[in-house]
Amino acid sequence: LVLTGRRGPDAPGDAELAAGLRGLGADVRVEACDVADRAAIADLLAGIGGPPLTAIFHAAGALDDALVTELTPGRLEAPFRPKVDGSVHLHELAPPGLSAFVLFTSAVGVFGQAGQGGYAAANAFQDALAAARRAAGLPGLALAWGTWAGAAGMASRLAGAAVRRTAASGLVPLDAAENLALLDRALTVDRPVVVPVRLDLPRIRARAAEGEIPPAFTVLAGGGPRRPAAPRTGDDAARLAALPAPEREALLLEQVRAHVAAVLGHDGPAAVDPARGLVDLGLDSLSAIELRNRIGFATGLRLPATLVFDHPTAAAIAAHLAAALSGPPAADTVESEIARLEEAFAGLAADDRRRRGLAARLRALAARWEDPGEPDDAPDSLGTATAAELFDILDEELAPQDD
Repeated sequence: LVLTGRRGPDAPGDAELAAGLRGLGADVRVEACDVADRAAIADLLAGIGGPPLTAIFHAAGALDDALVTELTPGRLEAPFRPKVDGSVHLHELAPPGLSAFVLFTSAVGVFGQAGQGGYAAANAFQDALAAARRAAGLPGLALAWGTWAGAAGMASRLAGAAVRRTAASGLVPLDAAENLALLDRALTVDRPVVVPVRLDLPRIRARAAEGEIPPAFTVLAGGGPRRPAAPRTGDDAARLAALPAPEREALLLEQVRAHVAAVLGHDGPAAVDPARGLVDLGLDSLSAIELRNRIGFATGLRLPATLVFDHPTAAAIAAHLAAALSGPPAADTVESEIARLEEAFAGLAADDRRRRGLAARLRALAARWEDPGEPDDAPDSLGTATAAELFDILDEELAPQDD
């Protein structure tokens, strides 16, 4: 039995593993070899000697999680080298007469996973390689594993948010003993690709009700393939908009906290402090997108990908949603804002250097309101600004200056 890894016998636990296997009667060698290095693989295979090589198991892998829009050749290299390069080298250099050629791949290549586009592509390549070998009359089996729980497997190196996302997807983590039992069974299956996972069907169906599940799960969710449910743009949004402002914002805050809790894997909204930063609570860029999608689906609003970073707490998001659902400001709101501006102007000294510029901008704005079709000398940004944007501009202009 030849065990290989980049660090060989220096890898933690390898000496104990080899000793245990020898105690069971195996003739074990531990070699340092990078599976992505073709020359190193060639030297390893040439130097095996003794009984002929009868089986190859490829279990190497590496992660570099990123959104698809952030993938670069450099970020693809980490998952592709051990998966794509390594399996191709073994495929091309392996001697004839093998009884088994087994690739440990990932269910991510089958079902997909947010932020793991590069890793999914590398594993899907290995699945295809196993199928191509079988079609050519060669042994080939790809095992698209789910999460290995505990210290075993690559999931042990994932951050907490990534572990929660995987669990929320409906794939149940299995321990090493359960996965090894699945390995024994998979080796008897006459198929090139096997997916040895346990699925949490109630969770998958719950996610289907929220409008987002992988296409491969649609049949499991019940009823057969279907498109995701349409966002709730009708009655729900109308009922929220019809509520008095304090009630609307309170209800939205509770809903936002519930969505945050679900994304972060908490038991309920009580675990989410509405005033605490969501990034501090454990939200990363991937879970921020998931949160945006959940809130957008629930409210029917088109929300920016930067929602969490523009409004960094649950309370801030709820206030933003409340404002978006309330529609354009009423006339009395505009009047109160004008009164506020009049009061602010009254507080400016007559010789304040900003007074003349502000007055000119207000005259241009008033002229545009009196005759919207009349061209004016206002800058394009002012002419196309919304009322809220104009108030923000004036707030900035009227803010205390240090100089």
